[in-house]
Amino acid sequence: MADTRQDELDRIWSLIKDARVAMLTSERDGRLYSRPMVASQKGFDGSLWFFTRKSSPKVAEVEGHREVNVAYASAADNSFVSLSGRAVIVEDRAAVEAHWNAWVKAWFPDGKDDPDLALLRVDVDTAEYWDAPSSKMVLAFDYLKARVTGGKPEVGENRKVDLR
Repeated sequence: MADTRQDELDRIWSLIKDARVAMLTSERDGRLYSRPMVASQKGFDGSLWFFTRKSSPKVAEVEGHREVNVAYASAADNSFVSLSGRAVIVEDRAAVEAHWNAWVKAWFPDGKDDPDLALLRVDVDTAEYWDAPSSKMVLAFDYLKARVTGGKPEVGENRKVDLR
C-alpha cells in the first residue's frame, strides 16, 4: 500500500525535527546563494518557516525568484533531506506569534515588534531523503557484503516525494 501524504510528511518531519540548522539556497542573477537558517516550527505540514530580516538580501532574492531549496544533513544519524519549493515573505502577526521561540529572541532582541522582522515560508513541492543506519558496524557490513558478492551496498532508504 502506498504511503499517504500524511505518512510522507511525518517521515520527513522525523528526519528534520532534530536538525537545528538547514541550508536555504536561493537564486539571484543566475547564481545560487546558500545560507544557514534555523526553522521555527513544531511539526511539518508541507511548509517550512524561518524568521528573517526584511532588509536581508535573501528577501529580495525570493521575491525575484520564488523557487528555493532547503537542505538538512545529519552526519551522526546518516540522514539527509533536500526540500524544494516556493518561498514567500509573510508579515502576519498571528504567524509571528505562532512561530516565536527563545532561539528567535537571540536574533531579534527587539522582539516580535521589530519593524524589520518577517517570516520566510517555504511551501515544499518535492522532497528527497536518504536515511541510512546510523551504526557504523551495519554500514561496514553492508559495504563488505557488497564487495564480496559484487552487488551494491544496501545502506538505507532513498525516496523522492511529491507533496503537491
